[in-house]
Amino acid sequence: MSAPIGRVVVAGNGIAGLTAADALRANGFDGELTIVGDEPHAAYSRPALSKALLLDGGTAAHELPPATHGAKEILGVRACGLDVERRVVRLDDGSDLPYDGLVIATGSRARRLSGLPGEVTLRGLDDALALRGRLAGRPPVAVVGGGPLGMEIASACLAAGCRVTLVSQGVPLAAQLGPYLADVFVRAAVERGLTIVETAAARIEGRAGDERVALDDGTVIEAGLVVSAVGDVPNTEWLAGTGLVENGVLPVDARGLVRPGVAAAGDLAAFPTPSGRRRVPLWSSAIEQAKAAGAALVRGEEAPPLRFQPYFWTEQFGLSLKAAGRLPVDGAPVYVEGGPGGPGLMRWSRGDGSGTAVALNHRVPISRLRRVSRTAP
Repeated sequence: MSAPIGRVVVAGNGIAGLTAADALRANGFDGELTIVGDEPHAAYSRPALSKALLLDGGTAAHELPPATHGAKEILGVRACGLDVERRVVRLDDGSDLPYDGLVIATGSRARRLSGLPGEVTLRGLDDALALRGRLAGRPPVAVVGGGPLGMEIASACLAAGCRVTLVSQGVPLAAQLGPYLADVFVRAAVERGLTIVETAAARIEGRAGDERVALDDGTVIEAGLVVSAVGDVPNTEWLAGTGLVENGVLPVDARGLVRPGVAAAGDLAAFPTPSGRRRVPLWSSAIEQAKAAGAALVRGEEAPPLRFQPYFWTEQFGLSLKAAGRLPVDGAPVYVEGGPGGPGLMRWSRGDGSGTAVALNHRVPISRLRRVSRTAP
């Protein structure tokens, strides 16, 4: 049993920080709990930002139920330094927060392709509201990035009545989902009017107010609005000098601990997986990591290790996909229900006995989706 802790600081007020605070309380921590968040908003659903929130009538789609952890929340203030020996978090308003236990959940930020102010990214609530306001004028849009976020943004822009060009390294979604599922989404996107340009490399150039996308073959795509969705960067700079960061991420053990008394969860944490220590920047991953981390701070080695099964979902171009298990998948699936061209429940099997289940435009509880992923039909 770990030594009792009286004060816990949670650095980060996203879903990882919120879940960690709830997990601390659920595991019996009744001491002083403080949450620090650099955004002025209460925790919200980040996946909704590129889906319902960008569409008309999606104003409240991002809202989460009110918190019940009873923590003191310090919002709009950034954690800017950490003294691990003195156990103090330094804030950018000049104040210090001492702690007995610490959860590091400061997440990540959007990776950018330029320093131009007109390069729009979508990471936080304010980003989404600003982008939705820009779409009301129906400008021609260029989206750089063919991953799930880029495709979701492109879908919302089309739904807003904009002419949209998506610039992608290779086939959109192929790297994330695999060729079979990527083909389904690409066909739906093209049918709805999306122009897809594949390129080996792209950059955003021009000047403020006149940004454009330049491709490796010299082609230039002009647009009234340029949005990039090319990955994220973990927010670990404030931890410089602590010795906790390795290769830009925080490595944690199977319970989410960086070291005794310090846990980490969410987009900046790399945790053990069957494929090695990995960062898995998914909403469901942040939640499961935070549950484990909160329990470990209170219960130590008595806390159960993280048993994470990836879960991913996306909505775009009239399609809804939910997946349990590792992605991408290779080859064609076995259809458990439905069939090609319509709603269906699919499964891919691997040689190691693992599987991935995917529901496409098909209502399936997550619990059943997970069971199908584990058991071949």
